[in-house]
Amino acid sequence: MDFWILLALLGVMAFLYASVGHGGASGYLAVLAIFAVAPAVMKQTALILNLGVSLLAFYQFYKKGYFRFELFWPFALTSIPMSYLGAQFVLSDANYKRILGACLLIAIIRMMANFKDVTNRSLSIPIALAFGAGIGLLSGMIGIGGGIILSPVLLLMRWSSLKEAAAVSALFIFVNSVAGLAGIKHWIALDDSLIYWIASALFGGMLGARWGAQIASNQSVRWILALVLLIASVKLIVI
Repeated sequence: MDFWILLALLGVMAFLYASVGHGGASGYLAVLAIFAVAPAVMKQTALILNLGVSLLAFYQFYKKGYFRFELFWPFALTSIPMSYLGAQFVLSDANYKRILGACLLIAIIRMMANFKDVTNRSLSIPIALAFGAGIGLLSGMIGIGGGIILSPVLLLMRWSSLKEAAAVSALFIFVNSVAGLAGIKHWIALDDSLIYWIASALFGGMLGARWGAQIASNQSVRWILALVLLIASVKLIVI
């Protein structure tokens, strides 16, 4: 029973995250944390699932014309090497869970924030390079693509619209996930269930990306996703 519940939740997370241009790593990590999966396995699994879902999300938003390369490259330029470097840090289980729990709280804020869809500032290259380095390092350390951090930066700084942020974040997540996987020194043998997890995530991600690129996000969906992340973050930080 737990297998099927986990499989369904991974697909739901992929759907929800892909609808806003994310790969879903923080969501997968939340689900895996609830099911008490080992941190080393969580990190590798989340990055692998991130690859396919973020690429599907990017394709859908790119096809609709939302991608802006000038917003992408400064962040990616510094995030890729730093994500590779961050993946080589071996954190204790306790520190890993605390850092991940804090990042899940950021994801909750991101999901619930009522950002205005206003673009009225030009991108600052030096600031973008600095943000990219920081996001990349953190992403590699805990096994996320960094979209949950990049998206609010783009929106709060008024550098992009909501769907432009989704398109840029999707490709940003993909390249950081590749770098993070490449930087892992000691791979853990993953369970045979991984192939089913990938299939569920890809199916959910495909549907979510198509829905999100064409239809505005529903506030009720944000609340449901935020609740799941809150449960996982409390579990990671407190327990």
